[in-house]
Amino acid sequence: MAITGIISAIVVGLVIGALGRLVVPGRQPIPIWLTLLIGIVAAFVGGFIASALGYGNSNGGFPWILLVIQVVVAAIGVAIAANAYGRRRRGMLRR
Repeated sequence: MAITGIISAIVVGLVIGALGRLVVPGRQPIPIWLTLLIGIVAAFVGGFIASALGYGNSNGGFPWILLVIQVVVAAIGVAIAANAYGRRRRGMLRR
């Protein structure tokens, strides 16, 4: 993988992770590096799901359905991570 592929994966991961974070209501006490990681994973998983549904390769225009699927996957990941991360931190503070 070339350096441009790595950089573009990071940028797409940030965008998808941030959009997923915006979709989830409330405050998410997770660090930015976890949002980035969730966004990168969501971009790949969402792309796989969109391809399986037949929406992966857009012949014209912007692939809106692909973006929506990726953001939904990122929102699910952010919600799970925020719940797990928040629980772990609250448990540490109560001691």
